[in-house]
Amino acid sequence: MPTTSTRPTEGTDADVPILAGAVSGFIAAGLALGVAELLAGFTTSVPPIIESVGDYVIENGWQTLDNWSRETFGSGQKRALVTGITVASLVIGAITGVLSRSRPIVGPVVFTLFAVVGGLAATQDELANATGGWIVSIVAGLAGMGALALMLRSARHITPTSDSTSRLSTFVSERRRFLTTSVAAGFTGLFSAMVGNSLRQQRNIEADRAELATQLASTDAASPATALAPSGSLDDVPGISSLVTSNDDFYRIDTAISPPLLDPDTWTLSIDGMVDDPYELSFSDLLDMDVVEAPVTLSCVSNEIGGNLVGNAIWRGVPLIDVLERAGVHDDATQIVGRSADGWTAGFPTAAASDGRTALVAFAMNGEPLPLSHGFPARLVVAGLYGYVSATKWLTEIELTTWDDFDGFWIPRGWAKEGPIKTQSRIDVPRRGDRITPGPTAIAGVAWAPTRSVGKVEVRIDEGSWIEASLSDELSDESWRQWFHEWDATPGDHVIQVRSTDGEGETQTAELADPRPDGATGWHTVAVRVED
Repeated sequence: MPTTSTRPTEGTDADVPILAGAVSGFIAAGLALGVAELLAGFTTSVPPIIESVGDYVIENGWQTLDNWSRETFGSGQKRALVTGITVASLVIGAITGVLSRSRPIVGPVVFTLFAVVGGLAATQDELANATGGWIVSIVAGLAGMGALALMLRSARHITPTSDSTSRLSTFVSERRRFLTTSVAAGFTGLFSAMVGNSLRQQRNIEADRAELATQLASTDAASPATALAPSGSLDDVPGISSLVTSNDDFYRIDTAISPPLLDPDTWTLSIDGMVDDPYELSFSDLLDMDVVEAPVTLSCVSNEIGGNLVGNAIWRGVPLIDVLERAGVHDDATQIVGRSADGWTAGFPTAAASDGRTALVAFAMNGEPLPLSHGFPARLVVAGLYGYVSATKWLTEIELTTWDDFDGFWIPRGWAKEGPIKTQSRIDVPRRGDRITPGPTAIAGVAWAPTRSVGKVEVRIDEGSWIEASLSDELSDESWRQWFHEWDATPGDHVIQVRSTDGEGETQTAELADPRPDGATGWHTVAVRVED
C-alpha cells in the first residue's frame, strides 16, 4: 500500500505572510543603503546615494519641499532631509516586499529603479565621479534585490498548513531560518553603513585644520582677535546671545547635504572672467598675502523675525579687492560671482569689494581655521549682504562678469538678485510663552544693521511708550550689538516688542513681510505671563 509523503512542497513567494514580506523588503532596502554607504566610504569621489539624492532634490526644482524644510528645520534641514529620504526608502522597500509575494517582478524592478535614481543623482554631483556613482548604485541595487529574494524564499513555510507533527516541525525550523536571515541581513546593512560612515569620517579635515592652526598662529593680522575681545559685552545677562557667536553655535544654511572635503595642499582659487590676467591662487599663496581680521555679522535671507539664522564672528582673511586687483578687473565688470566646489553660486555687485565694507576671502573664524561646515579651507565673507548672494563656502572660483549675464543659484528660484541685510532686532529673553515672577526682569537681545551700525534699540511693553535700551560696546559698524532693559514686571499677561534704528537714522519698519524674496521685516514680539 503506497504511503503519503509528509515532505512539504517547495512553496512560492505567494505563501509568504504579509508581515514577513514587509520585513523582507524593509531589511533589503536597508541593506542596499548600507552597501552604498560602505562602497562610498572607500573613495573620495562617490558620495552615499542618500546624499546624492538629497543634493538633487535641493538643486533641481523641488522648490516647495526645499522652502518648507528650510523654514521648518532651519540649520537642521540637511539632517531632516537625509532622515526623510532614508525613511522613505525603507517604507518603499517594505511595500516592495509585500507586493513581491504575488508579483515576483516587482522586487527587481524597484531595486533597478533604486540603482538608476542613485546613478543619475551621482552624475548631477559636480564632486562625484559619474562612473563610480553608477557602479556603487548598481552594486547596491543588486545587493537589495538579492537580499529580498533570499528573505522571501526563507519565509515561504513560516505559516503552518496543518497540525501534523512534521509540518509543525517544518514551521518552527523555517521560522527560525527566516529570523536568522533577517537578523543577518539587517546587521550586515547596519554594519556596512557604520563602517562606510567611519571611513568617511577618517578622511575628515581635522588633521588639515590642526596643521593650518599652527600656521595661522604665526600669521599677522591687521586687527588681532585679542584686540577685538568683547570686553564691553553684555554676555553676563542670562539667555542673551554672545557678542561673538561661537563656531559651534553659528548657523549653517547651504545646499550641501555633506560638506565637500577639500585638501588645502591641492586647493586652488581661480580668478577669471572679465579680467586682464586670469590666474590661480594656492592656499599658501593666500596665506602669504596681507591678512586682516574683522567682526562681521552674517544673516540668512530666510531668517524669520526673531529667528536664529544670524550670527556674529571674527573673520580672518585676505581683502577681496587685493585678490581682484592682481587680475586687473575690467571697468565694465559689474558682478562678482563666487563658485563653490559643489557647484553652488552667488553673485553681488563688483562695487562691494571696494566701497569700504569688509569683503574677504576668509580662511579663519574666531581665531581658528574655518570649520568644515563653514567653508574650509576658504570662503567669501561680504559685510551687509545676505549669504545667498555673497557668502560662497568651499570657494574655488571667482568670476567677473556683468550684472545681467549671470544669476546666482537662488535667483531663478524666486529670490531677489540684490540682497542687502535689513535692520533687525531680536528678543532673546524672555522667550515667547515664558512664565516669570514679578519684579526686576531682564529684557535683552541683539540688533544688527551691517555696514550701517546700530544706533539705538527701543523696547515697549503692552504698546506703551518706547523705552531706549542700553547697548553693548560696538565691535564695528558691521557687527551686531547686544541690548538690555530692566523691566519691573507686574502680574498678568504682557506683550513685549523691540525695534532698532541704524546709524543712518532709519528705524526698522513695523510692516510684516515674509523672508521671500529679499528678507523678512517687522518687529519681534513675544508674549509672556507674570505670575506670583
